[in-house]
Amino acid sequence: METILIVDDERNYTLILAAVLEDVGFETLTANNGAEALDTLAQSDVDLVLTDMKMPGMDGIELLARIKQTDADLPVIMMTAHGSVEKAVEAMQKGAYNYILKPFDNEQLVLYAKKAASMYQVVKENRQLRSTVENRYSFHNIIGKSKAMQDVFGMIRKVAPASATVLIEGASGTGKELVASALHFNSPRKDKPFVAVNCSALAETLLESELFGHEKGAFTGAVSMKKGRFEIADGGTLFLDEIGELSAGLQVKLLRVLQERVIERVGGTKPIPVNIRLVAATNKSLKSEVAAGNFREDLFYRLNVVPITLPPLRERLEDIRPLVHHFIAKYQDERSAGAPVTGIDREVERLFYEYDWPGNVRELENVIERAVVMSPEAIVQVSDLPKDFIDNAHSTLHMDGIPVDANLYDTLALVEKNMIVRALKKANYVQTHAAELLGIGKSGLNQKIKKYKLFEKNKP
Repeated sequence: METILIVDDERNYTLILAAVLEDVGFETLTANNGAEALDTLAQSDVDLVLTDMKMPGMDGIELLARIKQTDADLPVIMMTAHGSVEKAVEAMQKGAYNYILKPFDNEQLVLYAKKAASMYQVVKENRQLRSTVENRYSFHNIIGKSKAMQDVFGMIRKVAPASATVLIEGASGTGKELVASALHFNSPRKDKPFVAVNCSALAETLLESELFGHEKGAFTGAVSMKKGRFEIADGGTLFLDEIGELSAGLQVKLLRVLQERVIERVGGTKPIPVNIRLVAATNKSLKSEVAAGNFREDLFYRLNVVPITLPPLRERLEDIRPLVHHFIAKYQDERSAGAPVTGIDREVERLFYEYDWPGNVRELENVIERAVVMSPEAIVQVSDLPKDFIDNAHSTLHMDGIPVDANLYDTLALVEKNMIVRALKKANYVQTHAAELLGIGKSGLNQKIKKYKLFEKNKP
């Protein structure tokens, strides 16, 4: 039920108006001067202000200005006598929703009030939606305490306020779109559109029209002009996912946009300026694609202004526990019965640490969602996990030589040992390089080599 604040220095008038508006379903509040109205607005949730133009002290124009300073979208309807129409027009120019002349028809008053209050409801819903979206893509929803993810957070914080092009590289399921969204919603462009396009999802001709739009008659079926994603994202951020899948022709067109900041619709000849921040993502190595002749080198350098690399989940095992708790909380409302899920069994946690997670964070999220929905108990058991996951995880356990009945601390020690061995081999036993691969200092690596007696044992 919408609430209307009625402001008039004539007390009887406010009572009459309140009765008329309450009769059609509104809730009403009243004030007899501008200062009282501002106090009421500070303490109450109001959907419309209906104020007299002429009042002692603060008049309607000044009250309007004060309201707009606090909430530019809150509708204000001015009430005025016939002799003050010019002031009412001035109020409209300064942001009033409408004005109505005294004495007025009750039906007209109700009509104006319903339209204005309904409009403000849409505004409030949009604010709530934006708040939800911004919360979803805020930093605290990108989970990770590992050094690799802390580096990613640091990069996001540094580059978000700028308009520099960002290239996000990482395997599928590592959260590339989440990072792109965080860049947008933590930037000065956050009130403008965030537009995402998957470059691998459409054929070349359809993708060209999707990106650049088309003019009427540009091809069969183009019955009207259509704006492309570049135009729709104007002022905001355009996220091009799987950019490594762009054809050679579209690579040329994208390069031109990045160089000149203009586009042309398919079938058009008029250059259209666009003001967008481009964020691209790929699960391929674009450097390798350039070397193989599949991707333009000049476009790669245009995209790779600020590179952000997302590590696979198997390389940041310390993030598994906080991710598990995050996803348990996220899907708690999907449980149809039973006590809330509060955690996972030690055996489940051990499986999670040893599994190589080919689907990365997305796969972990899917496993937890299913477990939260299916588990009859507060603690998720192995039996609550998908059978194919259990089979794959056990396969990984045996392949890595970890006994099925090992406890968590033995498992973590073996994981650490195996990771160090792998890094040493990859770095050709150059300890400085191995430490860099592991994200630790050389002295820390030396301590762990001594702890596990690895160096002499594993060195060829």
